[in-house]
Amino acid sequence: MFELGVTTEEIMAYLLVFARVGAWVWLTPPFGGGFLPPLVRIMAGLAFAIPMTPGAIAASGGISLDPVNLLLQFAIQVAIGVALGLACLILLSAVQSAGALIDVASGFSLASAYDPLMQQQAAVIDRVYQLLAGVLILVTGAYLILFSGFMKTFEILPISGGINLGTTASTLTGALSMAFVAVLQIAGPIIAVLLLADIGLGLLTRVAPTINIFVLSFPVKIGLTLLLVGVAIPQLSPVIAGLTDSSVDAMRGIVGG
Repeated sequence: MFELGVTTEEIMAYLLVFARVGAWVWLTPPFGGGFLPPLVRIMAGLAFAIPMTPGAIAASGGISLDPVNLLLQFAIQVAIGVALGLACLILLSAVQSAGALIDVASGFSLASAYDPLMQQQAAVIDRVYQLLAGVLILVTGAYLILFSGFMKTFEILPISGGINLGTTASTLTGALSMAFVAVLQIAGPIIAVLLLADIGLGLLTRVAPTINIFVLSFPVKIGLTLLLVGVAIPQLSPVIAGLTDSSVDAMRGIVGG
C-alpha cells in the first residue's frame, strides 16, 4: 500500500502554519492588499507554509490532535496572521498613502469631482501607486527581510500559543503612528514645492490679472508633480528599507519578542 510518510500530526501542524502564513500573505505587500489575485495569494500561502512547518513543529514541542483544540488553535493562528499582516500593511502602505496625499495637493484627485466619469481613472491611479509600492519592495529585496522576520515568529510564538491582545493593540497603534510620519516624510517635500507653486501662481495673477489662473494651475501643477515624483522614486529605497525594519520590529512586538 502506498504511503506518503507524513503523520497526522505533521498534516495538522501544516494546516496551523498555513492559517498564520495565509492570513499574513493575504494582507502583506507585495503579495497582499490586492497586489496579486486571491487564488495566487492562497497558493503562495500554501507554498510558503511547507518550509516553515518543520521549524514550527520543533518550536511547539508537539501538536494536540483534539478536534476542538485544533479548531481553536486554527482560529488563533488566523488571528495572529491577521495581526502580523496588518502591522506590515500599515507600514508598507505608507508609499501608497503618500501618493494619495500628493494626488490631492497636485489636483489629480479633483478630476473625479468635476467629472464623475473620471472616478475610474482615479481608481487606476491608486492602483498604480499600490503596484509601485509592491515593485519597490520586490526590487529592493525587502520581501526577504519580511519573510525572515515572519519565520522567526514561529520560534517566539509557537503554533500552540496564543496572542496578547493588549500588546497587539499597542503595537498596531505604534505602527500607525510611524506610518503617518513616513507619509509626511515622503509626501511633505513635494507638497511644499506645490505650495510654493501655488504662491507663485497667485503672485502671477497680481502681475497679470487677465490670466485665467484656474485653467493655468492644472497643467503647471500636474507637470511639476510628475517631474518631482520621477525624481523622488529612485530615492525611496532607504525609506522602504526603514519601513521593512519597522515591520519586522512590529511583528516581533506582536508575538512578544
